[in-house]
Amino acid sequence: MPASILERRRIEAEFALNLMREMTARFGETTAREVLAEAVKESARAFGRQLAASEDKEPDLETFAERLPMWQADDALEIEVLEATPAKLAFNVHRCRYSEMYKEIGAGGIGDILSCERDGEFCVGYSKRMKLTRTQTKMQGADYCDFRYTLADDDAADGGPQ
Repeated sequence: MPASILERRRIEAEFALNLMREMTARFGETTAREVLAEAVKESARAFGRQLAASEDKEPDLETFAERLPMWQADDALEIEVLEATPAKLAFNVHRCRYSEMYKEIGAGGIGDILSCERDGEFCVGYSKRMKLTRTQTKMQGADYCDFRYTLADDDAADGGPQ
């Protein structure tokens, strides 16, 4: 049985924390954070592409909403869905065990890189038309994370009509 995303993130975080310490010692914190962020972003885009390839139709926010339980496994997220259509998905995360876990294992200082930055980059791989807008996260100390996904029409995603 494959590990849940929460468990995978714990394993990744333990490794990333050690890697971050070594990179910080050698290159300084700013460069170390940049390198870690780029690696995590590419991983998120690749996962988005992988998930999109498994869809039976062109990915949209309806298909993405059907996949939310993957991120919620192990009671990892308590969410309140505000809107769910093929073109819009809006929800708030009231409990985030990812954030709690990062803080618990001493990775709170890089939790934003390991999870929060991953969310928007996932979209790039999943669908070129998908966009995430978020103004706050629990990792940053907010009461909830506000996820607002939209799906542009084909013309907007391609830069406008030809």
